[in-house]
Amino acid sequence: MNNNFKKVVSLVLTAFVLMTSLITQPFTAQASGELELKAESAILVDAGTGKVLYAKNPDQALPPASMTKMMTEYLVWEAVENGQIGWDTTTQISDYAYSISSNNDFSGVGLRQQKDYTVQELYDAMAINSDNATSIALAELIAGSEGEFVKLMNQKGEEMGLTDFKFVNSTGLDNKDLGDNYPEGTDPLATNLLSARSSALLAYHLVTDYPEALEISKIPQTQFDGQTINNWNYMLPHEGANLEQFYYEGVDGLKTGNTDLAGYTFTGTAKRDNTRLISVVMKTSTIEERFEETKKLLDYGFSNFQAEELFPAGFQLEGEETIPVAKGKESAINVSINEAINIPIKADEAEMYSIQYHIDEDKLNEDGELVAPIEKGEVIGTAELVYDGEAEYGYIFGDTSSQVDLVTNEAVEKSNWFMLTLGAIGDFFANLFTTVVDWIKGLFS
Repeated sequence: MNNNFKKVVSLVLTAFVLMTSLITQPFTAQASGELELKAESAILVDAGTGKVLYAKNPDQALPPASMTKMMTEYLVWEAVENGQIGWDTTTQISDYAYSISSNNDFSGVGLRQQKDYTVQELYDAMAINSDNATSIALAELIAGSEGEFVKLMNQKGEEMGLTDFKFVNSTGLDNKDLGDNYPEGTDPLATNLLSARSSALLAYHLVTDYPEALEISKIPQTQFDGQTINNWNYMLPHEGANLEQFYYEGVDGLKTGNTDLAGYTFTGTAKRDNTRLISVVMKTSTIEERFEETKKLLDYGFSNFQAEELFPAGFQLEGEETIPVAKGKESAINVSINEAINIPIKADEAEMYSIQYHIDEDKLNEDGELVAPIEKGEVIGTAELVYDGEAEYGYIFGDTSSQVDLVTNEAVEKSNWFMLTLGAIGDFFANLFTTVVDWIKGLFS
């Protein structure tokens, strides 16, 4: 009996330990914020501030496949905004675009020649169905040829501040798949390249500059030229399709991609309440995996971060509230930050953030003083947000985003000539006295 009792107790304790482990392990992983992603590269960004919330190999340049079309979409919106084309502008399909559309390997919408298509129709097919031939048709309409359009793509990428990128065509296909039609000025064996960071930054510019693009990218299914076309973004609410497992509340874009070289890629975006996140996963193995990994990123962002005002406008760093002033009616001036610092942070991490001043050296004299006259609200430097935690990913458009202007709180007039003269005389005798004292000390040393 005694041995049996010991065995029962041992089994109960073992079961208790296992149950405790099963209960606490998922919680610990979530609390630590660690993500195990099945993607070669990934990034998660808060679209409101550009703050990077998570990154995995974010600067590795990889083939983006049809995520390339985000740049084509941007340039279409820009051309419409500039009045170069309109949504009702019509164009016909070139032999090149037709050859791509009629190729079953590219699963096109089946464009027809000698038919007028509007920019709106072509854009919808590109943005919703990821059609390649419509992308080429739009590129040719805007720039005259895809080769010239590629130049615009790379120029715009530089303007946006993209890093680790190169565009060689408007679609995301490999140039070798285009045969003799590869864009002039590009390598016939080249492919587009984007890092996850650049993909997210491109998406940021698209949804920020042209938020109307989301009204199209969120359409799960539509009609084109008498046929039904579907959106490859399974995280949208696809009715009548067995895709409910991928649906994610708040998702309204943005662009999927797939080639043999790129694997399965996805730049997603979702908005809940007042928070919009942008996610990128690159080189996942399957269609399902790219959405599963995106879900992990979005869950991580929405569950672990909340916007918080860390430092209000007018905040003054303790011990550095004033800066000395030379040649002014006042000997010092108050300074503060000119705008609030509001970023998404993890719960209970507010104390890990501090501010560090960087005074513009060109504003100071050799004694480290500001020189009057000084205007109220004059920018005399920056205040940098400093994080004392373990993982700091910065901002999608550079570390300067963690800085705000440091300004003067009031004006200081220049002192009149009489007071300046008295001050100069006082400084002269003070320096003379110091020199004499030092000389006398030297006699007795």
